[in-house]
Amino acid sequence: MKRRAKVSGATNLRDRVPIAGARAMRAEARTLMASDIRLLGDRAKRHEPQSPRESLAFATVDPPTSLIVGDCRDILPRLPERGSIDLVFADPPFNRGVRYDRWSDDLSREAYERFTFDWMDACIDTLSRRGSMWINVPDEIAAEVVLHGKRRGLHLMNWCIWHFRFGAHRRTGFIESKTHALCLVRDPIRRIWNPDPILEPSDRSTVYEDKRSRSKPGRSTLRVPLDVWYGPFWGRIHGKSRERRASHHNQLPEAYLERVILASSDPGSLVLDPFCGSGTTSTVARAYGRPSISIEISSATARHAWDRINKTGMVEMGRAAGKSRGRKQC
Repeated sequence: MKRRAKVSGATNLRDRVPIAGARAMRAEARTLMASDIRLLGDRAKRHEPQSPRESLAFATVDPPTSLIVGDCRDILPRLPERGSIDLVFADPPFNRGVRYDRWSDDLSREAYERFTFDWMDACIDTLSRRGSMWINVPDEIAAEVVLHGKRRGLHLMNWCIWHFRFGAHRRTGFIESKTHALCLVRDPIRRIWNPDPILEPSDRSTVYEDKRSRSKPGRSTLRVPLDVWYGPFWGRIHGKSRERRASHHNQLPEAYLERVILASSDPGSLVLDPFCGSGTTSTVARAYGRPSISIEISSATARHAWDRINKTGMVEMGRAAGKSRGRKQC
């Protein structure tokens, strides 16, 4: 009898995904890769990687952490670490007219889809065989991101929602209070998956006092978080937050990256963020001993982010662990 290969972060392969389900996902991936699926962005010209305009970079050690200034579509194809990235986290521009230095965040739909496919392709090529790619996107592009990832051979492991209560007021429709946290992986079985660091009390046991859940062996009162993420320390970062960094757009809470990094990487795993922004990804990765590479198109933004990554560090480390309920959110 052949022995199954040991996979870290789970006692056996079924802790990751049922074997039959994994086979179905692999078959679906082969079908989609061979299909002639057309999206609007396919009509636009692909980005041809150029020599980076700037060579400015920041770096430190223990763990190795670097921040490169430039367009990720130009930098990633030349990255020496291609093929060894265990976790990509991307929070790209939402194409809503926000100014990002030289970058125009007001593209036509066709151009924005092409931009999305180009940076996704560059990130996918950096992934290790056990790698995961998490992408934070709004409603408008979520479906296209998933479909493009699938036609590139990735598997959708989770379609999570980051829910916040501090949405912009409007009367023309329901107030937007979420973004999509999409998890795409190379291999649904071999992927890095560590549920233990993110376990939280189960409502079934702590709220409803269901005796059946307490009768099970092991961690009977704990569970992996639900796929809607909210609660204390999970709100949008407002002006009075300890995490707030001036001069940055759309800053994500540390709790978001803490959950992603702990669950989808091992200590020592290399983490990549192609859109550094305020530097949350590398800040959290550094706090948990993960080496990381971030890329930022704006040199001014990069300098501010590096100050946070290298000096300020993570300010809410561990405070959101095990908490998905409560009133302290925005």
